[in-house]
Amino acid sequence: MSAPLLEVVDVAKRFNVGTRFSRQGVRTVHALDGVSFTVMPGETIGLVGESGCGKSTLGRCITRLYDLTSGTLRFAGTDISSLSQRQMRPMRRRIQMVFQDPYASLNPRRRVRDLIAEPLRVHTTMSEVEIGKRVAELLDIVGLKPDHAMRFPHEFSGGQRQRIGIARAIALNPELIVLDEPVSALDVSVQAQIVNLLADLQERLNLTYIFIAHDLSVVRQVSTRIAVMYLGSIVEMGSADDIFARPAHPYTQALISAVPLPDLAALGSAKRIVLTGDVPSPVNPPSGCRFHTRCPIAQDRCRSERPVLTEQVPGRTVACHFPTDVTSTG
Repeated sequence: MSAPLLEVVDVAKRFNVGTRFSRQGVRTVHALDGVSFTVMPGETIGLVGESGCGKSTLGRCITRLYDLTSGTLRFAGTDISSLSQRQMRPMRRRIQMVFQDPYASLNPRRRVRDLIAEPLRVHTTMSEVEIGKRVAELLDIVGLKPDHAMRFPHEFSGGQRQRIGIARAIALNPELIVLDEPVSALDVSVQAQIVNLLADLQERLNLTYIFIAHDLSVVRQVSTRIAVMYLGSIVEMGSADDIFARPAHPYTQALISAVPLPDLAALGSAKRIVLTGDVPSPVNPPSGCRFHTRCPIAQDRCRSERPVLTEQVPGRTVACHFPTDVTSTG
């Protein structure tokens, strides 16, 4: 078995908000708290959870757009946790990111050619002629035409803009791409096209993906494994099929029960789990299990003791004191 491409070990990220002159003073937001998992070459890890659970923050920490508060990141065996921006520069060629909003991630004042060529100019010694050929090649790979290179972003649809963002991300032949909700801002019909494009590129270029999304149907389609996040922590992780067939954590069960079913017969027999209350504030997270304030099976132990992400069966980890048994096949 090959070594992991990425190792995330006990990563935490905190932000200070407010000032000493604010009514509530300086407060600390616990965006990530003790996140650990590995990513193998060629696989797709899906990160799912409610808005505000820390998915996008984790993606930015992995790409080192955010510095870590604590924890360790190892990419291809190299510790990149505390590298300076200059030391990270060689790693930028190997780790790239596609952002959620294609309208905000592209500079509206620059032509498509310059947007895609920028990483080539920064990280390579290619001539302008070679860069022009590479840009045309990249546009063709993502399904755009060569004459699109001289247009501005506002002349494209949302799906086309996301294709431009993908072309920019693969320009340097990276090994890992973090996809931060790459289809959530697009129409449903366009979402399928982008998902298919990403799958084709993964096979063609031997890419590894971390796919961040809140649409469980999309995540199930694209992911090898799924990590379910709640309030800055991973509560369950396993293969996509196992997670959907036998969710062990109460929060995962609630998320999956909310996925629309196309089969009317199955819809009639499906049990919908409705969580009560709101997501607690990351400024003042609950003691013990962070989900206990909304959990239908919470007990006294959950309120005082935080569960550890533990392997229930090989390849399946759950952070719950009273998880559903996943060894049964019924």
